[in-house]
Amino acid sequence: MTWFNEPPGWEIKGKKLIMQVTPQSDYWRISHYGFTVDDAPFYYATYGGEFEVKVKITGNYKARFDQAGLMLRVDKENYIKAGVEFVDGKLNLSTVVTHKTSDWSVITLDKVPPFVWIKAVRRLDAVEVFYSYDDKVYVMMRNAYLQDNTPVKVGLMAASPDGKGFEAGFEHFSIKHLPDQRRLNWLKNNQ
Repeated sequence: MTWFNEPPGWEIKGKKLIMQVTPQSDYWRISHYGFTVDDAPFYYATYGGEFEVKVKITGNYKARFDQAGLMLRVDKENYIKAGVEFVDGKLNLSTVVTHKTSDWSVITLDKVPPFVWIKAVRRLDAVEVFYSYDDKVYVMMRNAYLQDNTPVKVGLMAASPDGKGFEAGFEHFSIKHLPDQRRLNWLKNNQ
């Protein structure tokens, strides 16, 4: 894995990445706010095909829009970021989908869990995003388009657009390739 916008401090302890999130950093393009930023820390590897990626996230979120999660990125104009985001004094499950311009969806959490698992499943031209409190029962939070037949950068992202940074933790990060759905469909239809 490699860094895009390496943060001011980070370390790996066992299976946990601890990141000191860069102050005044984010990923966003144009819509609603009228600006574009592409400068938050992102620790990634490049994957093609269909896959499932998941991670357990913790953070000491402090300022509005402090966030940590997964990102799947084709380029600066096409990406999906999903995770936990601190908005109006509450934690939210957050997904931003960007295709030239960004959109944003949130699910406000009634309680503050000690951690959240985020999982993304890429199949053909779609990515399904899920959350879990126990890594057993996952609930879908978004289904979004992402260009098919294109390798993507997949990894861990955190941002602090309005704040002075915070500490984010990522544990049990894993990626597993899934069987090629087109090949399975072809085999099923040609037997």
